[in-house]
Amino acid sequence: MDFLEEPIPGVGTYDDFNTIDWVREKSRDRDRHREITNKSKESTWALIHSVSDAFSGWLLMLLIGLLSGSLAGLIDISAHWMTDLKEGICTGGFWFNHEHCCWKSKHVTFEDRYKCPEWNSWSQLIISTDEGAFAYIVNYFMYVLWALLFAFLAVFLVKVFAPYACGSGIPEIKTILSGFIIRGYLGKWTLVIKTITLVLAVSSGLSLGKEGPLVHVACCCGNILCHCFNKYRKNEAKRREVLSAAAAAGVSVAFGAPIGGVLFSLEEVSYYFPLKTLWRSFFAALVAAFTLRSINPFGNSRLVLFYVEFHTPWHLFELVPFILLGIFGGLWGALFIRTNIAWCRKRKTTQLGKYPVIEVLIVTAITAILAFPNEYTRMSTSELISELFNDCGLLDSSKLCDYENHFNTSKGGELPDRPAGMGVYSAMWQLALTLILKIIITIFTFGMKIPSGLFIPSMAVGAIAGRLLGVGMEQLAYYHHDWAIFNSWCSQGADCITPGLYAMVGAAACLGGVTRMTVSLVVIMFELTGGLEYIVPLMAAAMTSKWVADALGREGIYDAHIRLNGYPFLEAKEEFAHKTLAMDVMKPRRNDPLLTVLTQDSMTVEDVETIISETTYSGFPVVVSRESQRLVGFVLRRDLIISIENARKKQDGVVSTSIIYFTEHSPPMPPYTPPTLKLRNILDLSPFTVTDLTPMEIVVDIFRKLGLRQCLVTHNGRLLGIITKKDVLKHIAQMANQDPDSILFN
Repeated sequence: MDFLEEPIPGVGTYDDFNTIDWVREKSRDRDRHREITNKSKESTWALIHSVSDAFSGWLLMLLIGLLSGSLAGLIDISAHWMTDLKEGICTGGFWFNHEHCCWKSKHVTFEDRYKCPEWNSWSQLIISTDEGAFAYIVNYFMYVLWALLFAFLAVFLVKVFAPYACGSGIPEIKTILSGFIIRGYLGKWTLVIKTITLVLAVSSGLSLGKEGPLVHVACCCGNILCHCFNKYRKNEAKRREVLSAAAAAGVSVAFGAPIGGVLFSLEEVSYYFPLKTLWRSFFAALVAAFTLRSINPFGNSRLVLFYVEFHTPWHLFELVPFILLGIFGGLWGALFIRTNIAWCRKRKTTQLGKYPVIEVLIVTAITAILAFPNEYTRMSTSELISELFNDCGLLDSSKLCDYENHFNTSKGGELPDRPAGMGVYSAMWQLALTLILKIIITIFTFGMKIPSGLFIPSMAVGAIAGRLLGVGMEQLAYYHHDWAIFNSWCSQGADCITPGLYAMVGAAACLGGVTRMTVSLVVIMFELTGGLEYIVPLMAAAMTSKWVADALGREGIYDAHIRLNGYPFLEAKEEFAHKTLAMDVMKPRRNDPLLTVLTQDSMTVEDVETIISETTYSGFPVVVSRESQRLVGFVLRRDLIISIENARKKQDGVVSTSIIYFTEHSPPMPPYTPPTLKLRNILDLSPFTVTDLTPMEIVVDIFRKLGLRQCLVTHNGRLLGIITKKDVLKHIAQMANQDPDSILFN
């Protein structure tokens, strides 16, 4: 019996920082499934095994949803408590945040619901008073101190225990889902450290969100749980289907948007998304959202993050300011991507990158010092967005709702458009300063060595701009209701303009400008707010934002970071329009040394080991002979090394002079010659080939749609060269006048 009929541990696996062979992985899964199906007819036990194999995918989705939802609930509750810890502590129970502390109080009215004797600021605890300049300085000092402590702990834990836990994780998730392997990126340590440091980073008050990193957390859950099922543990392509569903669950728990999560995974993250994965993603997102709702981290019995209840329909004329917000979102997105990438490149190429702890502490100190005096920068970004989306009601005590003529009894208690009071004007100035700070500080925050998401800061920028424009429109309609643009639909005392709606549209526009999402963005926004009837304004702003941003730069922030880091990612959205041929891209070029190949029946173990030691190629074409160069197949370097090592240990008599055969039958050997080594089982007999005159646009399309790692080039069946995924990426970069050597894992 040939020893290779027994599977060799390690054969068919991949090295770190390599690309998987999608075609081979899918073929192996089909063979496995066919074998299970055939055996299921033989016995009851085999039938049970077949049913459990079919059900294992749904069970895995259930577990991913439960774990992702639980971790998201834990992160939400912890971050809320630690954010409030910077301002004070609850004497009725230190584990209560500010809101819950005052809920428990019996000495509080609805108007002063955030002022209760149980909640003590740090100045009350330290100097027994909350009045005066010294109390303000004490609170200021404690705010900055807590922010620095949280930021230091976050960056220290990432640096020491899990370097992969930094950033949002979405660029790397996209690269991994395209078939690249980054070992440890979705491992246990990364999950633990990312969960802890995400809470710390959000609580520090930095201009970042937890929504992007929650996708990374959910994908870590998916990857770890895959190891419980043979079907997914041993097949990299199947595991990536699970990770696509896990990404959907991550967005589902980040925003309370299960449908938006599925669309986000489909539009923005996934590389291969069959119909079966769509159903499973939907199920995982549903379970994750249900789990989060059961935990009820916001304490309001709602799943949505920013529930809105606008009472006024929008008017057709308002599409003009909505489109203006779309233009602003596109301009902000293009500006942010260019400046952030320039800063991140500077971080990579200068001494700055060697001191991540100092960088984080400096940015945190600047953010905290500038944030404390302004109540809108001091509050958490999620609270700020919630306040900006809010439609002012009778009982609102916010400065944004400080209008004159507070309510009109003739209209049954509804609030008409009304003149702004001093509080609104004061809030406008503070919001304008907040907008400037958020725009500048987010550029330097995203990409630091701590978990940092971009969804919430981008939405905050748009929401502030939208609220400012909304209040401006509201006052314009109040004082000039007789203008032609208003008089047909907006009479005096009517409730015409809803500033909160403008904030919502602005948030969508800025998020779209940065990420270039469209369909999933609109669905996430209406799920996030419950504002179902405002789909058209959201769509108009999202599309305008994308058009403007695309006109100024083709890449979204995640694609830009993929290119900055040199990940081998082949973007499916870009068109290849150049008239080059396969022979222009293949290796070897003219005047290059000949292609390194193996022959099917004339090389010894020593010859092959010499080729392996002298080259760094991931695999080798196998030909009939050096003279004919007729292609037989392709063998991977890793499989070759493992098989030869295994044969030397387990097969008697295999020495350096043993001949390696890739053929089905080896010829009879003369006596006293060492035994031969048959390696046909590790040979890919159907490698993908193109001719030398195949246009490169077809080759690029083949690489995208089949997820190839290499493609062999032939002429009349004779092997000429090889094109790898990196060759394709370098060629695309060259055609775009970019540095082709930037396409290296960095």
